[in-house]
Amino acid sequence: MARKLQIRDLTMRDGQQSLFATRMKQENVDKLLPLYKEAKFYIMEVWGGAVPDSVMRYLGESPWDRLRSCSKEMKGISLLSALSRGRNLFGYVPYPDTVLEGFYKKAIENGLNVMRIFDALNDLDNIKSSIKMINEFDGLNGNVAIADTAVCYTIDPKGTPEEEKIFTDDYFVNKAVEMEKLGAKMVTLKDMAGLVNPSRIFTLMPKLKKALSVPVDFHTHCTPGYGLASVLTAIIQGVDIVDTNIWWFGGGSAAPAIELIDIFCKKLGIELEVNMEAVAKIRHELKNARKALADFDLNKDKWQRDFDEAFAEMPAEIDAEFDRAIEAAKANKEEELLDACHKIEAYFGFPKPNEIVKNAEVPGGMYSNMVANLRALKAEDVLEEAMALIPKVRRDAGLVPLVTPTSQIVGSQAVSLAMDRRAGKPDYSNKSNQFISLVKGEYGNTPVAVDPKFREQITGSPEEKPYDVSSYRSPENPVLDQFGGVKLAANEEEELLLALLPAVAKTYLTNKRKAEHASSTPQAQAAKKGASGEVTGPVFSAPMGGTIMSIKVKPGDTVKPGDTVIVYEAMKMENDLACDMGGVVKQVLVSEGDVMATNQPLIEFAGEGGAAEAPAAGGAVMVAPMGGTVLSFKVKAGDSVKAGDTLLIYEAMKMENNLVADRDGVVAKLLIGEGDVMATNQPIIQFAGGAAAAPKSGKVIKTVGADGNYKVDPVAGYDINKALHPVEGGTGKAPAALRTRTKETATIEVAPGKSIEITVLPDGTVDVNMK
Repeated sequence: MARKLQIRDLTMRDGQQSLFATRMKQENVDKLLPLYKEAKFYIMEVWGGAVPDSVMRYLGESPWDRLRSCSKEMKGISLLSALSRGRNLFGYVPYPDTVLEGFYKKAIENGLNVMRIFDALNDLDNIKSSIKMINEFDGLNGNVAIADTAVCYTIDPKGTPEEEKIFTDDYFVNKAVEMEKLGAKMVTLKDMAGLVNPSRIFTLMPKLKKALSVPVDFHTHCTPGYGLASVLTAIIQGVDIVDTNIWWFGGGSAAPAIELIDIFCKKLGIELEVNMEAVAKIRHELKNARKALADFDLNKDKWQRDFDEAFAEMPAEIDAEFDRAIEAAKANKEEELLDACHKIEAYFGFPKPNEIVKNAEVPGGMYSNMVANLRALKAEDVLEEAMALIPKVRRDAGLVPLVTPTSQIVGSQAVSLAMDRRAGKPDYSNKSNQFISLVKGEYGNTPVAVDPKFREQITGSPEEKPYDVSSYRSPENPVLDQFGGVKLAANEEEELLLALLPAVAKTYLTNKRKAEHASSTPQAQAAKKGASGEVTGPVFSAPMGGTIMSIKVKPGDTVKPGDTVIVYEAMKMENDLACDMGGVVKQVLVSEGDVMATNQPLIEFAGEGGAAEAPAAGGAVMVAPMGGTVLSFKVKAGDSVKAGDTLLIYEAMKMENNLVADRDGVVAKLLIGEGDVMATNQPIIQFAGGAAAAPKSGKVIKTVGADGNYKVDPVAGYDINKALHPVEGGTGKAPAALRTRTKETATIEVAPGKSIEITVLPDGTVDVNMK
């Protein structure tokens, strides 16, 4: 009897998260589900991970509705899987057991079967309670519940001597064995960065199979070029389940395409437990789904070839590469195996290995989300510098594996670090609250202890402080008087969303209550008929055509330039329409559901549209260090502040950050409001003129002249990567090994009479001083 291989399909969760920043809409999911019923995958991953956050944050959809729609179609056919971050669940901070239990119970009630549980630090204390809860909920509402635990694969930094390495085969096997002892019914080797090379899998997979009595799954990505070869090696070495995507959502930053795995299995005489004819139908519909995701497609201009056409035309020499790859994998000839697999991928048109990701050692999903978030912040030019700084941030934080949430925390901090250096500030001048919590110890035990001196620099104390469950406070569920006195969260499911992601859920639920109220009141029904008054004032017009989904303003509202006034759909993508003028709304000239044309008048203002609030002449202005959304202000006009005081809290790249004062002084004016989206270097706070001393840290302060404009002397560009050695992704001089690095200092002139002195210390710390 032929050996059988089971498949976990990742297309609708990890596939779209890795390639398209988790922006697939429910309408696209609904078109795919009937086709999946025929495919009969063993497991389908459809929920968890970034899905609950992204469908609320970007799509305005319910995570629970998505799970229910999948369960309705797939129950009894395929097991539905979700990814849980253990103590961090589907969010980015630790949660108490009450929140975990509520989510797990509701998820299984709604049809979830397999909960893949991992901890970003591989700290088993953070997954114990999740395993226990999932096992206890087995059979709830007639649904099977399986605790699948994942060991997060990672590697030691480049240059680490063999005798000093932490992440050995024994490290991963021991973690897996302990997971089974805790009650895991399945164990996954989760290689979120695609860094498991074939030779490593050749030795590691047999050890896992020998040590465990439960099924072993293998999850990897193709980003740095190992994915296809490593999955083939894992199959040859006895893995029970492999994770794949369907063609248009496979390869690149995602897991390998099942179509290539199917070719290998046929040659190996292994039966793939999937209906590949049904997969072909899904593949056809996924092409349309990918077109709808073009704005988030990292490879939108260079898709892989159509599989059916390429396979039909496949020359004998490419077919021979499949055979060569199999023989090389069996013999553990890694170089030959990779060469064969890369030729196969090149023929089918998949992206080449990403050397930046490979050198920075980051997951595909982390990379695509960094790109998407930096685009939103209009700071794409920071990407390469931020990627080069990831290894340094990771080491400083305790050599953490890069998987959500630590990948987001480290990635966001690397961006902040790059922007610190661009502005001539000391490293870690700007740090997110989550990075502070990670270094403090609130996320758990890191693989390597954090240097107490670094912890003191970041948190203010050298002492490690674990997460205190008693400090958790459930977010408020206020009554919304403006929408008829209903509560923000209307039921238990919505209360759980509010507990999981307070800021995101608050926005999502507020919009939901607003829409419900608008559709149920006579005033709203009348407003839908549109305005009919004569247009005499300034008009804001549509920049492009589309369908109006929601209107965020009404007559009498005061609007500032940059405020979102309409949400519309164009080219199957949802867009916020920010107003380019300001003033008081006189009338809204369109209604929700209308199809608007390019340059069509949308909103009339009463009198002249106002300009953005400008600072008074002569005052020193503090600017935003990076783009983000203002969550709350901690000061108001007239307050006295000291350097280091928190002025406001903002969100950037899904991380909360405190923005601290860079000087002593008196706040003269707040130039933006809570909820505003600020841009990098946008003026945000003005100090009383002459009351504040110039900062000593080299912070960029813009002074307002008599004409109300900002006077800033231009500075010459420079290569900040000269501050880093090649092992950290930089362009500086390379030492023999990290442990033998010597102190080096370089001075860079950035303007006449102005220079930056950069000193790289033996421990990798970088000191930056303005001269």
